[in-house]
Amino acid sequence: MNSTFNYGINHLTIGICLDIAAGKTRGIIDADTDKAIRASWDEVAKIVHAQKPVYGINTGFGPLCDTHISEADTSLLQSNILKSHSVGVGKPIPQQIAKLMLITKVHALAQGFSGVAPDTLTRIIWHIDNDIVPVVPEKGSVGASGDLAPLSHLFLPLIGLGEVYENGERKPAAQVLQKHNLAPLVLGPKEGLALINGTQFILAFAIKAVERLDDALNRADLIGAMSLEGLMGSVRPFDARIHALRPFKGTKMVADRLFTLLNGSAINSSHINCDRVQDPYSLRCMPQVHGASRNAWLHLKELTEIELNSVTDNPVIFSADDTISGGNFHGQPLALPLDYATVAAAELGNIADRRCYLMSEGRYGLPKLLTHDAGLNSGLMIPQYTTAALVTENKTLCFPASADSVPTSLGQEDHVSMGSISGRKLHMVLDNIEYIQAIELLYAAQAMDFRRPLKSTPVVEALHDHVRQYVPFINDDRVFADDINRLHQIITDGSFLATANNAAIHHHITLSHDEFGIY
Repeated sequence: MNSTFNYGINHLTIGICLDIAAGKTRGIIDADTDKAIRASWDEVAKIVHAQKPVYGINTGFGPLCDTHISEADTSLLQSNILKSHSVGVGKPIPQQIAKLMLITKVHALAQGFSGVAPDTLTRIIWHIDNDIVPVVPEKGSVGASGDLAPLSHLFLPLIGLGEVYENGERKPAAQVLQKHNLAPLVLGPKEGLALINGTQFILAFAIKAVERLDDALNRADLIGAMSLEGLMGSVRPFDARIHALRPFKGTKMVADRLFTLLNGSAINSSHINCDRVQDPYSLRCMPQVHGASRNAWLHLKELTEIELNSVTDNPVIFSADDTISGGNFHGQPLALPLDYATVAAAELGNIADRRCYLMSEGRYGLPKLLTHDAGLNSGLMIPQYTTAALVTENKTLCFPASADSVPTSLGQEDHVSMGSISGRKLHMVLDNIEYIQAIELLYAAQAMDFRRPLKSTPVVEALHDHVRQYVPFINDDRVFADDINRLHQIITDGSFLATANNAAIHHHITLSHDEFGIY
């Protein structure tokens, strides 16, 4: 544990949130934050005692907001809402996503506008610190009154219900609490509502998507550079002077990175004076296409970080005499950029598929299908069929979930964001992108080998060498699914990007841009 983070008071970034989930940073509540939490908790107690009707504290929920709840029943009301709203279906979300939900919920509640008891936050932090993560079904949220169903499942263990993962094993929450000599909590007024109101399901998927899409964008530039070398493309389109005339941030970054990666390449130098006038778009427009996706990533990162540090509860408690029932729980501010990012991610696959096709055509001195003996061998004919299938599947996932709304709660919640679906779809597209990039890597490494003895730059050669540790040069047909799966492994385990970063550091090459970080 290298550092600490003060919930409710420090500024939470995507990187810090991921570090807390990974156990690299410990989240704590300091004395000032505890004071704010207790003050808000005390204000709720005043509301209950005064019998002043405030939504969700001494009234029913949703269309039952005009139903008065007695002071004696306010605690039962809060446990009932967790039970009745736990209606999620489908397979469980990844444990890391559920843990991110816990972290972001603590940070929101600890700001002192939700009226929760300090002991409740202490128990949630216990779950985070001990990696005892609730089981949360993936489907059931419409992303409006918050992510009601998934958040209800997330917090069932607080009252001794539901399931948790402990040491990777799925167990009843009551059994795990008993093992650790912990009693289920008795929720006070407002607590159940505060726990399930909010966007933490959408937000957790957004946090992870920012990380995964960032990796995919970085790989797109690296693999694209390898493909360009294999196709003997020009670096001239990456000249900074062009992009100063159309200065989108993402475009300028990608152009600078590609030029840096390829500057000084012997492969590139060998054809500077060739008679090819210009390259196909999938090569020379990488700054514009990869860069546009990078711009979408920047937008998602910016809005995700705002949401990370926001209060998305309802009602918001300023004081016993000043409570506001608003709509901070509505998921639209994240639903839209998540849908936008889904299109941006899909475009990385579209352009990668075109480069695969280009490398198989037998142009620019490459053999047809990247094999010496086409006919007897099919070579790299069929892997591009897989990229074609995956990019088409991605296109079907690009319909924006946020464009739809189905009224719920007897019309009280008459416009919903569907942002939970936006977040989940983005990850489905990213799953496909990882395989598409593995396949382009298969093509790019093979194409580069046909340029020997010419070599590229140190970073690009390091990446080629890394690929060849797992997948040998293709002389004859073999089961290419095995090659694809091995390359997919080096993509998902981070070793491909680590190889690039290590080579860049070793050769004093700068590939990073501070503005595009997650801390």
